[in-house]
Amino acid sequence: MERASGILLHPTSLPGRFGIGEFNDDAYRFVDVLAEMGQKLWQVLPLGPTGYGDSPYQCFSAFAGNPLLISLEHLARENALAWDDLKDVPAFPADRVEYGDVIDYKFDLLHRSYIHFMQYASTQQHEAFEAFCAANAAWLDDYALFIALKDAHAGDPWTTWQDDVARRAPTALARSRNQLANAIHKQKYYQFQFFQQWAALKRYANAKGIKIIGDIPIFVAFDSADVWSHRESFHLDQRGNPTVIAGVPPDYFSPTGQRWGNPLYRWEVMAQQGYTWWIERCRAAFALFDYVRIDHFRGFESYWEVPADAPTAENGRWVKGPGKALFQAIKAALGDLPIIAEDLGIITPEVKALRDAFGFPGMRVLQFAFVADASSEFLPHNYVRNTVAYAGTHDNDTTRGWFEKLDPQTRQQVLDYTGTDGSQITWDLIRLLLMSVADTVILTLQDVIGLGSEARMNFPGRAEGNWQWRFTWDQLTREVQARLRKMTATYGR
Repeated sequence: MERASGILLHPTSLPGRFGIGEFNDDAYRFVDVLAEMGQKLWQVLPLGPTGYGDSPYQCFSAFAGNPLLISLEHLARENALAWDDLKDVPAFPADRVEYGDVIDYKFDLLHRSYIHFMQYASTQQHEAFEAFCAANAAWLDDYALFIALKDAHAGDPWTTWQDDVARRAPTALARSRNQLANAIHKQKYYQFQFFQQWAALKRYANAKGIKIIGDIPIFVAFDSADVWSHRESFHLDQRGNPTVIAGVPPDYFSPTGQRWGNPLYRWEVMAQQGYTWWIERCRAAFALFDYVRIDHFRGFESYWEVPADAPTAENGRWVKGPGKALFQAIKAALGDLPIIAEDLGIITPEVKALRDAFGFPGMRVLQFAFVADASSEFLPHNYVRNTVAYAGTHDNDTTRGWFEKLDPQTRQQVLDYTGTDGSQITWDLIRLLLMSVADTVILTLQDVIGLGSEARMNFPGRAEGNWQWRFTWDQLTREVQARLRKMTATYGR
């Protein structure tokens, strides 16, 4: 990666009048502002369809997109929705996403869009839709059937469905496809619009000199089309429930560890299949993004296995992952891998060796630097070039919120390192990152506009109340834009 910097902002956090960020005019304006500020990168979180808890790291599919991100106004411009349908918009809050209200409102509008499109779309539009369905049938057919079935079962997890459907008996699948044909077709339409709109936005960003960093979690959600349609690739019992689940041992974020709940892969089965599912997952991600950050990269070397009936993640064990064999298979199929390794947590020499064997840049988080002496690898004077450096990520507090909560001794350590009085601590840390040798620096928008803990995106280990923050344009002032542009130019990014 070239020497550059960029902004981490999930599209749900964009402004807009429909209660949640979308691939709308505000998204294009954000790209323009990135370019004006001298930024070359836009990092997003996973773009998949979210379920319980609204987490982009617990999606109904590793391949599908989140219909909530579809721009309603852009649908109307494409004659895929009546403008009259957008007249009476509820008074959604501008600074946060109220997911329950947004889901009810937007899916009603998306349903109207489907009906409108089927009636009024041009022959060319219909042909484009059918071509999309054909090109993506390998994952789209199972996903659309899964969501149609899930809706027909009031959102219940797939293990509670009729046994023959849960087991994917051919006769049961044929019956379901026949009974739910319209619902399946509608889900495919939502995916068609999502991918069309995202592709257009990415093309615009690339034309402006902005590259997109995407994000894929190492694990997939239990209640997902992936697990339902590939049961043999996961550690499940006869009914389909996980026998062991993913998590991490006690760490910085939680004294009892984090019990994620994702089913674990049967890597020996995936190896026998030539890692085909992973190859296709990466192929899809590389089509969506210019670079891909793989969350919890250390799990490919060894992962923390927790018994599914354990209440916390404390009593787990480390189990060896696929290691080099997986990435060798992906590279053989797809060529060079534009991957960023999220190598945070308990990192061993074996994990570093796996990362370095493929030249993947690792991550450094400045907020983690002030718990040790000057030898900490998270301190900028110890960075190496092949690094993506952050003050904090979506899992951290904002820099201002973090600094305000520090104990006096650690706060003094931060002040000594920055050589400042801390009155502008966020910009002090931004400067340290931008002037470092790290090839890549990513700043959260919350830090750039100087927000406190109220703007935190996620609290690891907390099941609800995350992923809600949104910004408003009045926060991203011309003064802030000019300051970042000047600092970025000063340090050659």
